[in-house]
Order: sequence, then structure tokens, then C-alpha cells
Amino acid sequence: MLSPYLIQGRIEAGCDEAGRGCLAGPVCAAAVILPPGFSHPLINDSKQLTEHRRDLLRAVIEAEAVAWAVAMVSPEEIDSINILNASILAMHRALDRLSIRPQAILVDGNRFKPYHDIPHTTIVKGDGKMMSIAAASILAKTHRDEYMKQLAARFPAYGWDKNKGYPTAEHYAAIEAHGVTPVHRRSFTLFKPLSLF
Repeated sequence: MLSPYLIQGRIEAGCDEAGRGCLAGPVCAAAVILPPGFSHPLINDSKQLTEHRRDLLRAVIEAEAVAWAVAMVSPEEIDSINILNASILAMHRALDRLSIRPQAILVDGNRFKPYHDIPHTTIVKGDGKMMSIAAASILAKTHRDEYMKQLAARFPAYGWDKNKGYPTAEHYAAIEAHGVTPVHRRSFTLFKPLSLF
């Protein structure tokens, strides 16, 4: 069972992102404030869940959270400021959109930049430890996947409805065959490196 809070009685917002390692599309982040005493036996790191289960849990989280928000940073911005800074910016934008101001921020990973005067704690593998971070990971992943399916309709050759922009063999082959799109990250290695024999 994941921990419901780091410090009891404090309004904590869990933050996580999705899409850092993708070749195309935005990086997406979510911020979630769960009610005191909230627990759900299925909530876990989004990477440990099936797509169907993530979608079911997204509905639970969005209905029961005290506050939640999702934000994205575009491929152009990623190319301009790099993926680490873009991931942190996405989390800041999600925090900007919360209807309630948290007293503390819990962030998955080990890198973050101060958000106003609100104290933050980075937690490595936090999406497998803290309920609020796991909830944020589910919202970030499901909202980004939904957006990538919309992009797949515009650019059907790249298989984004399945690979969501991640560097799969299919995605690399489509780039080789059709070139890059306006939503590819130009600062990433978009052509698969040749194997050295």
C-alpha cells in the first residue's frame, strides 16, 4: 500500500510527468491533491498498470481528488530549454492550475526547481511510494496518451496510437520512410543509430 502523505495533516500536492523519453509530442505533467484518508488498492506507478486500469483509475482520481490539474510543454519548448527543464516547467504549469494552493509539493524523481515559496521534496521512485505522486503519474500518462492518439489521427504513419511517440522500431522506421513531423523533438536523436559490428 502506498503512503497517503509524507507529513500528516498537511495539504500535499503530488507531481509527476509522462513522455520524457519520447521522440514526438509534448511532455505532460499532473499535480494532484488527494483528500485526507484517501486510499485505493489499485493505485500504483502508472508504468505498472495496464492501459485499461489506468483509464479506470483516472476517473476515480479526477472524481475524488480535492484538486487536480494537467499541463503540457510543447516539442518546440522542449527543444529550446531541454527535456529536464521542460519536465519541471510542465509540473509548474500543472501546479499553477490547481484550484487549491498546496502547503507542500511531492515530486517524483530527484530534480525540481522551487515553486514560489512552497517547500518541495523529491522522492526517487516516488510514484511507487506515495499515493499522490502515483495518482499524478496516472493522470499525466492517460492525458498524454489521449493527446497522442489525437496526433496519430493527423499523422497516421508513425503508430502513435500504439507507441505514444516513444522510440520503438516501428517509430524509427516511419521516420526513415516519411521524415520528421512538426511535433517531433528536433533536439532528440530521431534516426536510429546504426549498429556497429
